Amino acid sequence: MSFQTPITIAKAIENIQSNQYILPAIQREFVWSDGQIERLFDSLMRGYPIGSFLFWRINPDKLTDFQFYRFMNKYHQRDHRRNEPITLTGEMPRTAILDGQQRLTALNIGLNGYYASKMPYFRWNSDHAFPKRRLYLNLLAEPDEERDMAYEFKMLQDDDAKVRDDNHFWFRVGQILQFDDSFYVIDYCNKNNLVGPDLRHPSAILHKLWKIILDSQVINHFLEEEHNLEKVLNIFIRVNSGGTQLSYSDILLSIAVAQWQDYDAREEIYSLVDELNQIGESFTFNKDFILKSCLVLSDVKSIAFKIISFNKENMQKIEENWNNVKEALDKTVRLLSVWGYSRDTLVSNNAIIPLAYYILRKGNPKGIITSTDYSADRERMQRWLMRALLKRTFGGQSDNVLTKTRRVIAETSDSFPEDKIYESLRGTAKSMAFDEDQIDGLLDTRYGHSGTFTVLALLYPWLKFDQHFHIDHIFPRSMFKPKILREKGIPKEKWNLWLDHKDDLGNLQLLQGKVNMNKADKDFEAWLQELQPEPVGLDTYKQQHIIPELDLSFWNFPEFLEARTQILRQKLKELLEV
Repeated sequence: MSFQTPITIAKAIENIQSNQYILPAIQREFVWSDGQIERLFDSLMRGYPIGSFLFWRINPDKLTDFQFYRFMNKYHQRDHRRNEPITLTGEMPRTAILDGQQRLTALNIGLNGYYASKMPYFRWNSDHAFPKRRLYLNLLAEPDEERDMAYEFKMLQDDDAKVRDDNHFWFRVGQILQFDDSFYVIDYCNKNNLVGPDLRHPSAILHKLWKIILDSQVINHFLEEEHNLEKVLNIFIRVNSGGTQLSYSDILLSIAVAQWQDYDAREEIYSLVDELNQIGESFTFNKDFILKSCLVLSDVKSIAFKIISFNKENMQKIEENWNNVKEALDKTVRLLSVWGYSRDTLVSNNAIIPLAYYILRKGNPKGIITSTDYSADRERMQRWLMRALLKRTFGGQSDNVLTKTRRVIAETSDSFPEDKIYESLRGTAKSMAFDEDQIDGLLDTRYGHSGTFTVLALLYPWLKFDQHFHIDHIFPRSMFKPKILREKGIPKEKWNLWLDHKDDLGNLQLLQGKVNMNKADKDFEAWLQELQPEPVGLDTYKQQHIIPELDLSFWNFPEFLEARTQILRQKLKELLEV
């Protein structure tokens, strides 16, 4: 490894654009925020060091031995977060980046592309939620070293950047690459009325930007020329311990990428993450979940996130089993969706790994999701999952419980071994048994809590969750306001009995989406009479939704809440065998 002659940022960008600079497959995706990009350019303008870079020269005859990727210049948080693979041929050596990918990508986006991240309050599937923003520099903001950001760099939409007033003139930073000589700085300022006795700093700022990007040799770099993959991997792991931290799974994924032979591990794993997250109303699985699932479902002895678990033998086993793993995880997540789960209600991703392992061991049966042949099995699996989620069995360090659960499933051939898993964990810190205090804890779950859906799902075993059910307030939230309490003649000193308990579990039920939309903010007693005018239908509804036989007027809410909570307590005790 040797230190090389420094180069300018402009030269580095030119090498990126010509694919002279490339990314090895062991690199992760771009993870910097727009604020980090702005700060990088501010640091450059202030003369702060941005660290050295580590490059790896790849000779032409070795280009096909590894998988490489293009640098990104157009980042879209939803649609384009990953680098595109590139096939390299020819007689020219290339340079792979071992340390400095995030910084170089940030420079490339700032000078040659855009950044589109989700705006608050917009829906994820709305294209308007991801406006394209480019990096601009305000030439009318006088530099101030006392500020956190001495120079006003900002990611802006192009239309917003057109607005000019006494304090703002936004210069698109990428334009500086068109200034072949410092003369163009003065020419630009003259054409845009940015010169004069009171306007000295615009030209000074722009000249400084030109000098930093096109004139100063600020890219200091070392070059590694060996082609020993093990050595390069060790260098990569060693140097990627600063900046935006690599998680251990990033490193393990890098090892998998380097050792898979027939598949592009990174592309396969990230594609599976995307596919699983798009099922139903969406989920939040990530590469860590996929890697852990690979270890468990491929019967790798040690499922810990350690380099020894990702040795060549295990990686070969996982690659050979990859299609089965994908299919099992896909079926499992589709089952979750049928059971009503989504990103907001699945409180533990690892809890579903045993279900996927069981489905894989069964041979990934086609009818596992809907066939009546598997209805009893599905009931056992769903009941077990609900208990695992409520007990947080797979929270924190879950390797031991995953290993034990896998062993029990592997020893069972006929049906999902719900009771055997309970027994195997009895007396351990991950016991799935409940006691009185834990039942009280379940009753304390409230509207908006991630575990509330599972508690209600346990209480509603008769529901067909593929019909899309909402968590509904029995007595509408809109009624719990001082104005309405006053109108109802409820004494002010008792308002807390209503206002403090509107979101309690005792005031929650599961309603089919369309029914809930029809119910809206209607008074519960009046709505129920409208929905079920006949005594038989009314009794059935009360039984299914655990509605106590008492006065259902809003005035009687505290008594209703107490009575229903006691019924829920008894039902939970029965269901959870307390």
